Amino acid sequence: MSKILLAGATGYLGGYILSELLRQQHEVRVIVRNRTKLEQKNYEKVEVIEAEITKLESINNCCDNIDFVISTVGITKQKDGLTYMDVDYQANKNLLKEAKKSGVKKFVYISLLNGQKLKNLKICEAKELFVNELKKSGIDYCIIRPNGFFSDMSEIFYMAQKGRVYLFGDGKYKANPIHGEDLAVVCVNSIENARKEINVGGPETLSQNEIAGIAFNIAEKEIKITYIPNWIRKIILFIIRTFTSQKFYGSIEFFLTVLSMDMIAPEKGKHTLEEFYGNLKNNHM
Repeated sequence: MSKILLAGATGYLGGYILSELLRQQHEVRVIVRNRTKLEQKNYEKVEVIEAEITKLESINNCCDNIDFVISTVGITKQKDGLTYMDVDYQANKNLLKEAKKSGVKKFVYISLLNGQKLKNLKICEAKELFVNELKKSGIDYCIIRPNGFFSDMSEIFYMAQKGRVYLFGDGKYKANPIHGEDLAVVCVNSIENARKEINVGGPETLSQNEIAGIAFNIAEKEIKITYIPNWIRKIILFIIRTFTSQKFYGSIEFFLTVLSMDMIAPEKGKHTLEEFYGNLKNNHM
């Protein structure tokens, strides 16, 4: 089987990709900042490089004897003083430089659905700058564009448990978020897929009202939804952009924006949001 370098193996999606790579019996090398964060069951099955991808010298020759690179590297929560440009752009650029140097066959990168249209958002700006670098690098590539994870929908369930869900607008915007396990299958299979870009979502396209309805049903609560006018959302965006740093507002800016638009991608996978909310409930009982 092929030898794969996986960057970001200890993150939410990276963990699922690692499991899928091992399930498909690939030989795997991982780059992690802290090897103790690797699940024990996978630790002995992979070659581990402990390094800071933001520092080029620390990953020197990391791609030697590697056929394919998969990178999920990106900031979900700002920490350590690093910015989106430091991680989502520069760290991936460092990895790409090593991949080219070592003659890697293909580089698979996970970005965001509609990232090209949302470059005004700090997180998308950094990701799409790297996408541009990847496209002009001369290396074969595939860009995976998921439209959001089930884990992003957790907050709606927790609101439902407390008795009321707050939605922007009228709750009619639609999305089909995807479970990390389903997305991992798409990412790993893209190694042998000739497509350069893959938009992907989960198996059910739902409105925000329908998502809230599922959350209330699983939480066994009466449906109570408060709709927040769009002008309030715009004021919140203006305030956080004006009076806080991008390290604080980057993720909030992203979610406030995508909650006010349809985020629909081709339907893939088997896991449902109802199943996910059921697991959340069971884990918090």
